[in-house]
Amino acid sequence: METVFINSPLGITKIEGDEHGIAVISVLSEGKVSAKIPKPLQEAVSQLTEYFEGKRTGFSFKLNPKGTDFQQKVWQELLNIPFGKTMSYLDLSKKLGDVKAIRAVASANGKNPLWIVVPCHRVIGTDGSLTGYAGGLWRKKWLLEHENPNKQQSLF
Repeated sequence: METVFINSPLGITKIEGDEHGIAVISVLSEGKVSAKIPKPLQEAVSQLTEYFEGKRTGFSFKLNPKGTDFQQKVWQELLNIPFGKTMSYLDLSKKLGDVKAIRAVASANGKNPLWIVVPCHRVIGTDGSLTGYAGGLWRKKWLLEHENPNKQQSLF
């Protein structure tokens, strides 16, 4: 398993993977940026950089997250939430076929190992609130604003 650390507007991004795909993308509050990018991670680094620059709305590199069958099912459904859109935990549970599984869905969402790429940040409370986010609510807010197609232009 190869690892690289890159700069992002939200902190140091850690990317782990190999020829089978990217297994982990996470954000750290501090760390040292890697001088060299291992070959199996180059496409992920390139696409994430384009995302942060506002030049990319989706990802095409191979994913290889580790999790239970249920977690994999939830993460697969997260991939269906379009860029610039959000979905409530309740709606996500309905899409997965079990409204009563909302807590399990929220738990699987919180264990998502592929920050940004599997867009758990696009899941919000039924009332529109920015509920829990492993990377911190300020990061979730930044990501949702970054993906908002109706960005407000600042006058100052």
